[in-house]
Amino acid sequence: MRKITAIIVAAALWPALASAEEATDPRADIAAMIPGLVPEDVRKAPMDGLYEVAMGSQIVYVSDDRKYLFKGDIIDLSTNESITEKRRSGLRLAEVNQLGDNDMVIFGPADAKHTITVFTDVDCTYCRKLHKEMAQLNASSIRVRYVFFPRFGPGSESWAKAEAVWCSEDRQSAMTAAKNGEEVVAASCTTPVAEHYSLGNKVGVRGTPALMMEDGELFPGYVPAADLAEFLEQS
Repeated sequence: MRKITAIIVAAALWPALASAEEATDPRADIAAMIPGLVPEDVRKAPMDGLYEVAMGSQIVYVSDDRKYLFKGDIIDLSTNESITEKRRSGLRLAEVNQLGDNDMVIFGPADAKHTITVFTDVDCTYCRKLHKEMAQLNASSIRVRYVFFPRFGPGSESWAKAEAVWCSEDRQSAMTAAKNGEEVVAASCTTPVAEHYSLGNKVGVRGTPALMMEDGELFPGYVPAADLAEFLEQS
């Protein structure tokens, strides 16, 4: 009888306890401090007294008393690894994977051993250098997913070229032609270039090429095909 009574009392108290817990949860207060943020973007940090705030793939920390904001990485001294960068990489990967293969220009078979995502500008010198190594990359079982990131933004010549590549019947051939400096002519169509550009800014792309690895780690700049293959095999 006592056991049954205890269960009934616990059931009656649960809503009140849950409400009390929610009232003391600072996530909503922290989210309210930053425009566009929702409580789901806030979670306890791996360090006592801090909450992690994720804005796209950008991460900052706020003290649980809401008095201080910290910018920087939390390093696990036992492994010398950045806990923040690991989390940031996961967020980047989730953002890019929302785009989907159908909205990218892809070189390499679907069953390749490795897949990287490259934010590219068709006029970028080192983007062109990387593209010239595409056969070597594919031969190393590396599949390349291209996302457009015209460095000078909307209205630029590179933006128009990116849209022409996308609107071409054979996007792979058009991409290669554009990166070889050839003119690509295509009828206008609806393109994902604006979405690509916004995504690049959201995940922290600051220049091209920007290479995102399979775990979301972002490499700024050109990496030779041989070095890239070696890195992927070791990771």
